[in-house]
Amino acid sequence: QVQLVESGGGLAQPGGSLRLSCAASGFSFSRYTMRWYRQAPGKERELVATITSSGGSIDYADSVKGRFTISRDNAKNTAYLQMNSLKPDDTAVYYCNAFGYSFAVARDYWGQGTQVTVSS
Repeated sequence: QVQLVESGGGLAQPGGSLRLSCAASGFSFSRYTMRWYRQAPGKERELVATITSSGGSIDYADSVKGRFTISRDNAKNTAYLQMNSLKPDDTAVYYCNAFGYSFAVARDYWGQGTQVTVSS
């Protein structure tokens, strides 16, 4: 059974930090590109960060460049999103996503989301 389980969300003050984790199981994690998305109330889901299967290529949304860092540990089947210098606009539900191919069929998996609230 495929599972992506996010953790690490919560309440942070502006300027603070949080580290999100995404624990994967049930598929070949090391072969999948991992992404973090977020969705704020009343807004569309936004791609925040991407890391390829080996970690060799990383990309960020302009809104988080220089503040967020995506990483992965293929030995632990876990992806991370380190969020620093948080702003109220970062408030959203954060989702991890795994995309890859199994037996030549595209697979797209999602976690249940974790709430991040940035407020004083």
